[in-house]
Amino acid sequence: MKKTVLITGSNGMFGQDAARLFVDSGYDVLRANKADLDVTNLAQVREIFAKNKIDFVLHAAAYTKVDDAETNKDLVFLINAEGAENMAIASGEKAVPMIYISTDYVFDGEKGTAYLVSDKTNTINVYGASKLAGEENVRRENPMHYIARTSWLYGDHGKNFVDTMVQLSKNQTSLKVVNDQLGCPTWTCDLAEGIKNLIEKKMPFGIYHLCGGGFTTWFGLAKKIFEILKIEIEVIPVSTAEFPRPAKRPRFSAMDNGGLIRNWEEGLADYLVGKHK
Repeated sequence: MKKTVLITGSNGMFGQDAARLFVDSGYDVLRANKADLDVTNLAQVREIFAKNKIDFVLHAAAYTKVDDAETNKDLVFLINAEGAENMAIASGEKAVPMIYISTDYVFDGEKGTAYLVSDKTNTINVYGASKLAGEENVRRENPMHYIARTSWLYGDHGKNFVDTMVQLSKNQTSLKVVNDQLGCPTWTCDLAEGIKNLIEKKMPFGIYHLCGGGFTTWFGLAKKIFEILKIEIEVIPVSTAEFPRPAKRPRFSAMDNGGLIRNWEEGLADYLVGKHK
């Protein structure tokens, strides 16, 4: 009998790739986007569990505009913290395992080496604080949980750094790119595959770092994009201070993924060759 996965945020950049992967892998997928399900309404969330036999819930719905979050704190916490709490309460009541998508921004970036799942969290922006609160709510309300921290996501179905670089290269001869923030670029398809593996291998419940293996800077990522696509363009390294943003970013938010996802360069190559060549 097919297993059913409920995916919230199913219209998002990650949600669309996750839904496709689970369908292709033989699962029934119950898609829920903002129009179908208000995750901030516990009664609505409970209703979807009451009306459907759900084997897993993949909670990807989130407020993800990091800079806008700084001036929309109440809304961000409502969606990211209370929304996650509602999903955890409803799934916990039905003993349904929950996968919660979190972020490298739960860390302050001051450690200087790749973060382990056991490392102390310390957020420096509203978005990160809201996702950390979501993590805490999920842990409290549903013991059958996977918290999947990811980072620097890109994919087919949403605006992202990789596609932006490719587009800008079409009408510019040089680009300035930040070279003092380090992290782990992650293809949405690799993240979805990593989550499917957690489920199918029956990994112990808990926190996982599901991001591309290794790490780089935004400058390093841009250079690799153009190298793979054989695009001739000058990439100029600059500091974060030259591109001020409302939300502070961690300087070094790379995470140790324990070999759960392949190297970031391999994922990037597959994405670019499939989309831009």
